[in-house]
Amino acid sequence: MNAYRVQAYNTAHSSENKIHDDAVAQRLGFSGALVPGVDVYAYMMHLPVARWGCAFLERGTAECRFSNPVYDGEIAEVAGREDGDALAIEVISRGKNCATGSARLAAESAPAPSLDRYLPGRLPEMESRAAASPATLPPGGCLGTVPLEISAELAEGYLRDVRETDGLYAREGLVHPGTVLRMCNLALLRNVLLGPWIHVGSVVRNFSAARVGETLAARPRVAGNYERKGHLFVELDVLVLSDGARPVAHVLHTAIYRPRQLAAS
Repeated sequence: MNAYRVQAYNTAHSSENKIHDDAVAQRLGFSGALVPGVDVYAYMMHLPVARWGCAFLERGTAECRFSNPVYDGEIAEVAGREDGDALAIEVISRGKNCATGSARLAAESAPAPSLDRYLPGRLPEMESRAAASPATLPPGGCLGTVPLEISAELAEGYLRDVRETDGLYAREGLVHPGTVLRMCNLALLRNVLLGPWIHVGSVVRNFSAARVGETLAARPRVAGNYERKGHLFVELDVLVLSDGARPVAHVLHTAIYRPRQLAAS
């Protein structure tokens, strides 16, 4: 497939996550603020949606893993190649491999996980969130459900921010898969208080296309909480619903919630 070129844009300049702030990111050893991983995933999803259209949003699967940062204003080259029944995808920026992943289109829809596995926990007030830790993100714990109304303004703004060129979303009133994945970030930051943190990868299975005007809700469970090479990781098992009932996507979302650089500082 032809490469897809995007001039990356940091959508999270004003985010509570200061890994997207130049000064903090540089203090942690990066060249500058990191473009959010969910937006790099959005760049990657241009290829499978261009190939399979709305069907990918209804029954496609995708994986992404981030290995190097994509920086604001830099060109991200997204390339795809055939790999059996999958489309292998990579993102190159500044001459480095920044992300790898794959996408597939299932022949038929798979059954969604049971809602009984995703019982909503208590969603704390923003000012009373406990700090992220092994105690506040215990494996098996159900976190508070996070809703987000997808207005036309929000949907249009996201397409503009991720420089999406496919007219399918605006034409059909569809929500971009990057917005769906962003629900997992929102679930993490609304349930616990975080310092600078880094999204490192996701595994996604789609069940239906989300549409503008609907309200998405992330129902998160903690699948894992562990230390590796000095970093503290959390894995969230998230079911994203539309209007409280229809499954949109199931995501295993992995993040470093406490980088080792913070422990050393």
